[in-house]
Amino acid sequence: MLFSSTVFLFWFLPLTLALYYLCACLPCKIRIYAKNAVLLLASLYFYAFGERYFVRIMLASIVCNYLFGRFIGYFGKNGKQKPCAAKAVLITALVCNLGLLFVYKYLTFTLSNIDRLLPLPFAIPQIALPIGISFFTFQSMSYIIDVYRGDAGVQKNPFDLALYVSLFPQLIAGPIVRYQTVADQIKNRMETWNTFSHGLCRFLCGLFKKVLLSNQMGMAADKAFSMNADGTLSTAMAWLGALSYALQIYYDFSGYSDMAIGLGHMFGFSFEENFNYPYISTSITEFWRRWHISLGTWFRDYVYIPLGGSRVKTKKRLVFNLAVVWILTGIWHGAAWNFFFWGVWFFLLLTIEKLFFSGALKTAAEKPFYKKIPGYGYAMLCVLLGWVLFRAQTLPLAGQYLGVMFGIGAPDSGDTTALLFFTQKAVFYCAALLFCFPIVPCIRKKLDALRTSSTRRGTALAVTADLVYPILMLGLFLVCVSYLLKSDYNPFIYFNF
Repeated sequence: MLFSSTVFLFWFLPLTLALYYLCACLPCKIRIYAKNAVLLLASLYFYAFGERYFVRIMLASIVCNYLFGRFIGYFGKNGKQKPCAAKAVLITALVCNLGLLFVYKYLTFTLSNIDRLLPLPFAIPQIALPIGISFFTFQSMSYIIDVYRGDAGVQKNPFDLALYVSLFPQLIAGPIVRYQTVADQIKNRMETWNTFSHGLCRFLCGLFKKVLLSNQMGMAADKAFSMNADGTLSTAMAWLGALSYALQIYYDFSGYSDMAIGLGHMFGFSFEENFNYPYISTSITEFWRRWHISLGTWFRDYVYIPLGGSRVKTKKRLVFNLAVVWILTGIWHGAAWNFFFWGVWFFLLLTIEKLFFSGALKTAAEKPFYKKIPGYGYAMLCVLLGWVLFRAQTLPLAGQYLGVMFGIGAPDSGDTTALLFFTQKAVFYCAALLFCFPIVPCIRKKLDALRTSSTRRGTALAVTADLVYPILMLGLFLVCVSYLLKSDYNPFIYFNF
């Protein structure tokens, strides 16, 4: 079930909210348990709506990780006399979680590649990929590792752990929420009108990003990559397609993250931010501090730092640590060689920056804007080329597309498709490019300053903005719904991961 679907907007969400807030009528002692029960049942139904079979896989994963957590807590509690036993349970838990992920996401790919080198005497199974398996597996591993490290307490209530793993706002597309950040919120949280209204507006902003920006950019991107497969792609359309896909995946994923964070607020939860205007970055290092923050934080805390991070004695070890993290980051996104080499691409760029330009990157923030333009151009070009590798179905098609972008293999005759797409969707392109920059936070900051000012004009402007804002949100919602009703085009890229 998509957040940006009429089923979710007009049936699932209103019903869940109604049942959830009806629990406020119950006695205080059982209120939180009833709220959690409503959310857990709603989350399981949300996943089972499109994954009736695979919901059993998720439940089995929850039960296993609950038991692993209890065993780790038991051995740790018995005095530090059995650290080896706790470590053995941890290793078993990691093997089981990664094994589950490998079977459903990578087994077919692995066997297919082995079959190319050494024909196998059996048919290769075609295993369907459960939606969101990478996200809920990483969250389960986060719980187990945090319990082992002592960063989080053992969850003795299996239903609370099930709620953490399956909570529908962040179940299928993140952000990846660490257990220790929401453990207390599961038991103790407060819903207020301010947090609810803030969450609702955040949800509507995410819906706007998804429906009015991502979907419109996706049409041009799909056209460009299909033309590449047909051999009819022109250089102009190649660049427009790459730009369109860069905007599509940003507004697709950041919009979904906004909706998830907004939904969390509506139910009393506070999730961490997942994007921070990545397309204003002036280096690849900065880009990955701003893009998919929860995934980067997960790999940093559970892979990079345990390997030694940047505080290592030799540069070879630093390069090794970066290689491990970025190869894993690449294949986390999918079982295909283009994702592997996409990870390698960013590994090379980040290694070069850390080894040769680390000093310049530290002082880049202090430079005036005009001196940042070359760095901005370099970063955006590298990211754009990386997105082509990410989007292409195969490595040969990715190479072909990149060649056409630079005039290699492009058809001799001109092509007006790029001009046609741009003129038809000029308003959407302008809006998509504009909102890549922190315009909204700047406006909000100005309004906050006006509210505290003592001038009548400032106060009047702030009051007017407060009155116009809900009307604007309602208008955006109605426009989004009209687009959803009249168009069947509503893909979600991160369902594949």
